[in-house]
Amino acid sequence: MPEAFQFTPNAEQYVLQADALRRRQLRAALLYGSSRYWRRRQRVWPSVIAGLILTGVICGAITVAEAFQKQQEINEQRENPQQGGGPQLPGRGGMGG
Repeated sequence: MPEAFQFTPNAEQYVLQADALRRRQLRAALLYGSSRYWRRRQRVWPSVIAGLILTGVICGAITVAEAFQKQQEINEQRENPQQGGGPQLPGRGGMGG
């Protein structure tokens, strides 16, 4: 036992408090890493997740819009095969489908 605790009336209480403090510090280090700015980092995560969701929605909307445009072009080519002028779909003759 350290010499400082030998002459202290509440030596066990101090040892327990020191142990509790050490456990809290280790738990905080394990949870939040070495950064002292963990509170600020927690505020950033919702923004990052919202940004990823927004990016996904925008990419999905662009994909749907392009697919819709291509389908419109295909429909126009099928309705007007003489005026289409575009490449014919392989495997499909002029009649039927």
